[in-house]
Amino acid sequence: MSDSPSAASARILNEGDDVRDSDAEYALEYPAVCPVCGTTISTVKVVRLLRARVNFTSMLPRHGRAVICPKCRVILSAGLTIA
Repeated sequence: MSDSPSAASARILNEGDDVRDSDAEYALEYPAVCPVCGTTISTVKVVRLLRARVNFTSMLPRHGRAVICPKCRVILSAGLTIA
């Protein structure tokens, strides 16, 4: 069963209470609107991704980074709307 975006972001916020803050914060040149929570944002946060487990030989990197909304903490795509 799939969650609605608002239910998913609420679940992420609850899970995020135990998680360390982001690795970095970046200012946007222009304010943008988060497609999930609809908040106008002027910064984004960057979090580190770590591969926890894989059951096969993976050619993918062992770590990476994701950009998240500072309000709802949902992973953002490059398709932000300028406010």
